[in-house]
Amino acid sequence: MLTLGLVFTVGLLAVGGVGFWVWSVWADTPSIDTLKPAHEGANSVVFAADGSRLGYIQSDTIRHPVRSDTIPTDLKRATVAIEDRNFYEQGGIDPEAIVRAAWADVKAGSAVQGGSTITQQLVRNLYIEHPQDDLQRKIEEANLADQYEQRYSKSHILTKYLNTASYGTLDGRTAIGVQGAAETYFNKPVGQLNLSESALLAGLPQAPSEYNPFLNPKAALHRRNEVLQAMQQQGYIDRGAYEQALQSGLGLERGYKYETIHEPYFFDYVTQELIDHYGVNTVRNGGLKIYTTIDPALQAAAHQAIANHPHYGPSSALASIDPSNGHIVAMASSQTYSAGDQFNLAAFAHRQPGSSFKPYVLTAAIRQGMNPDTTFYDGTSPVNLTLDDGTTWTVNNAEPGGGVMSARDATVNSVNAIFAQLDLDVGPDNARQTAYDLGITTHLDAYPAEGIGGLRIGVTPLEQADAYATFADGGIRNTPTAVSKVVFPNGDTDVPSEGERTRAISDGIAYEVTDVLKGVITSGTGTAANFGCPEAGKTGTTDDFTDAWFVGYTPQLSTAVWVGYANSRTSMGYDAFGGTYAAPIWHDYMEIAHGSFCDDFPQPQNPVEFSSTRSGAHAVSQSSYKTGGTGATSGYTPPSPSKTGKYPKQYYAPGAGQPAAPNPTAPSPSPSGGGDTSGGPPAHSNAGGNGGSGGGGTSAG
Repeated sequence: MLTLGLVFTVGLLAVGGVGFWVWSVWADTPSIDTLKPAHEGANSVVFAADGSRLGYIQSDTIRHPVRSDTIPTDLKRATVAIEDRNFYEQGGIDPEAIVRAAWADVKAGSAVQGGSTITQQLVRNLYIEHPQDDLQRKIEEANLADQYEQRYSKSHILTKYLNTASYGTLDGRTAIGVQGAAETYFNKPVGQLNLSESALLAGLPQAPSEYNPFLNPKAALHRRNEVLQAMQQQGYIDRGAYEQALQSGLGLERGYKYETIHEPYFFDYVTQELIDHYGVNTVRNGGLKIYTTIDPALQAAAHQAIANHPHYGPSSALASIDPSNGHIVAMASSQTYSAGDQFNLAAFAHRQPGSSFKPYVLTAAIRQGMNPDTTFYDGTSPVNLTLDDGTTWTVNNAEPGGGVMSARDATVNSVNAIFAQLDLDVGPDNARQTAYDLGITTHLDAYPAEGIGGLRIGVTPLEQADAYATFADGGIRNTPTAVSKVVFPNGDTDVPSEGERTRAISDGIAYEVTDVLKGVITSGTGTAANFGCPEAGKTGTTDDFTDAWFVGYTPQLSTAVWVGYANSRTSMGYDAFGGTYAAPIWHDYMEIAHGSFCDDFPQPQNPVEFSSTRSGAHAVSQSSYKTGGTGATSGYTPPSPSKTGKYPKQYYAPGAGQPAAPNPTAPSPSPSGGGDTSGGPPAHSNAGGNGGSGGGGTSAG
């Protein structure tokens, strides 16, 4: 319905010969009920497990809508006084202002003067995409404003406007709404603004760049005083309050609430996990409340443990998981987050695992019925293993010597010669599948060298912690997650990781592996990790001492620690073993993280029934010790990387008696452990930069 004021306006415009056109534009304006308002959005906020704020998801806008009762009365009055003095007396259109602006536009032949009410500005923000500053837009805007006024109260309209107006841009981020503006310019919530501060904000929307107080304080002060004068003239404040406010300065305090990020490596990891699940726009502007799994106390313990054992040059990274649900409770590194270094070593650094990969081979063997106490191998080094294609694979132990010993003792003492034979007896394909089942997600090739840690791509601390967590949880694998729940603005709650529990191995197999790995800490290569409670784990050291690992667990936590150079496969020195570099960090973290809990691993409900007939091709009887070390053929057919069907010698055990393979370019990890299964190794290059995979180093302990 046309208001009387608009009829009068149209009448005046008709004098200029444009009445019919105005009526036509008005009539063609769609009903507001058929239009979809622009999504206002809000910044999404991320919390730690204890409810403390980690930060806001970064966006080009700072937006946090608030209720009407949160906004100070002075700010509402100041906005009305300076922008729309007749707001409470008129509808959505100010006839006097429109006549004045329209007549000026007609005479000038272009838009030269504004005349929009608060309601018109609101519908422009909500319904008019890419508005043009011309007469047609103003007529359409007036129609929509008139419709909007008929549907909503003045209080609703003013609150909506105050939550959608633009209040200026700083450092590339625009404050939308009074809450974002108050936090940006005064570093406090909008509800705490005083009269002077409210007046300053009220003056910004008409020209936020011109009046930006950080960029043009003189113009901002002049504009604020104009607002105060308008408030005094319209009776919103008395003379005394007006004069007192005039004497105050701008009172600025740059706020960084929406830009400050705690635990930035983890925060980035969470952000990407959310974007993958919900999409970028929802995450950045959907007003989500994201509750993560990170435990600030354990995160502090992780940082402290790393700081306790500084290595000048090499970096350290730690990932810790709750085995019962896959929650990532700590993710830390020695790196300093910066514009030039945002690579998350704990989550994404693919590094050679060394002997920390051997428990997967051990698990595959026990799956097949092997008894680690009654199965013996000759650990004499070097051992020459002849494969079915006639190629000889030479494997060396980290230390000279060897002899016949059980699979248990070979694990505790990390004997390469025995695990190379065990891997061939189990079958590299079976060892690979077991690693996938337990939680390794990076592509594996099923090359024999993988059994002793010679991976083409490597693994990350996070996936190592997750795979060992399967042992800790009695054979149940949980997909690791950093998000416990997401709350949407309407109150709906989503739990992204809920229900992702699968049985990978029986609790009996998990218990047997754990029993063996306990010995690594009590009497083997990982004694530096011992903090006095039931615990199990494995050290890992690669050739030339380029990577040092300790991965271990209790019934409540599974934690992986890696130490090495972040950007290259550089030797850390002859003493850089997993037991000397990584295990002390693991010890210091777990000593605090376990708290008062010191219970043993529960007895299995389904104990392993070992096979009485299983005997690998390379196994020997305890009394059959003989020097030498030439193994029998393995029965293992290697993958065919070329038309000749020959298995390239450099991939048998790169680094174990042969030169290390060059650094490969790592493909993206596959959730299912998949990848290039063509059988042949991909082309190699010298991958540099953070996250470049180490190539081919096998275990030294």
